[in-house]
Amino acid sequence: MALRTPLPPSLGDLGNRPSSRRTRPHWDRRRWPLAVSWGPGDAAERRPPRLLVVALVVAGLSLMTLDHVGGDDSPVDPVRSVVGEVVGPLEVGASTVVRPLTSIPDWFTSRGSLREDVAALEAENAALRSDLAASDLDRSRLEQYDGLVTAARDQQGSIVPARVVAHGAAQTFTRTVTIDAGLTSGVRPDMTVVAAEGLVGRVIAATSTTATVLLIVDSDSTVGARVGRSSEVGFLSGNGSLTDPTRLDLELVDASAVPAEGDVVLTWGSAEGQGPYRAGVPIGTVTQLFSTPRDTTQRAIIDPFVDLSRLDVVGVYVPDGTASDRAVIGPDGEVR
Repeated sequence: MALRTPLPPSLGDLGNRPSSRRTRPHWDRRRWPLAVSWGPGDAAERRPPRLLVVALVVAGLSLMTLDHVGGDDSPVDPVRSVVGEVVGPLEVGASTVVRPLTSIPDWFTSRGSLREDVAALEAENAALRSDLAASDLDRSRLEQYDGLVTAARDQQGSIVPARVVAHGAAQTFTRTVTIDAGLTSGVRPDMTVVAAEGLVGRVIAATSTTATVLLIVDSDSTVGARVGRSSEVGFLSGNGSLTDPTRLDLELVDASAVPAEGDVVLTWGSAEGQGPYRAGVPIGTVTQLFSTPRDTTQRAIIDPFVDLSRLDVVGVYVPDGTASDRAVIGPDGEVR
């Protein structure tokens, strides 16, 4: 495309115009029409010269060859360094200005993703804490079951394992617990109940699926007991408290017998397990001794082995061969 404009009017033409006075020539550029037309040379005018294109290509290939052949000592490195020094700060400045704008979409996307990740992590942490608490409880129960296996082996008796499902008064008693084993499990009234550490109490009532256990600290509980070192016998009674240091009181039959602090106290009963308490079950240790001039017997305070306020897994001694709807730990420690 070529732009052509007509020549301005000649002086002769201006002089032929009528005028009242002679004036200086004046060209009225507004009257010049702008002629636009296409000519055969327009395409050639729009293309760069071929020699220029060839020269640029040859120059580029030459620079690439010199840079490759020169290796670390390339002659192009100084030029590259100069360009870097000039262009680098410009790139950094442009990036600093543009980055906040270009990162806005990513901010919204990442914020939503982070919120989801935080929610997922919180849920995972809650699940892990729950699993950890459950694993600690399961580990504790497993240890208590292992203790019942040891008790059955030491006492050469059969034990039905059970769990404490409730604490509370039953009938006229004040300190009782309910276990989840009853008549169908082979549990009957007047059977000895133990934990892994020692004596818990005795069964006073049973249904088909549950049983009520009178704890040894109940004020109406009386247990025949024997001091292990001297074999002196007496009667153990409770005061109804689960935490009082004087909750168990042992009164010896022989007034001249003086137990020592730290002596172990065991149950005094039938070796075959007949009666409310099986013989030889650990109860606790002697912590204090006291008497008065009026007393005709020695009295001792007993600290029980079992923490009766935290009962969970217990066992009930049953006769060997008892039919049960659950596994029974035999005298040899095997579960049947």
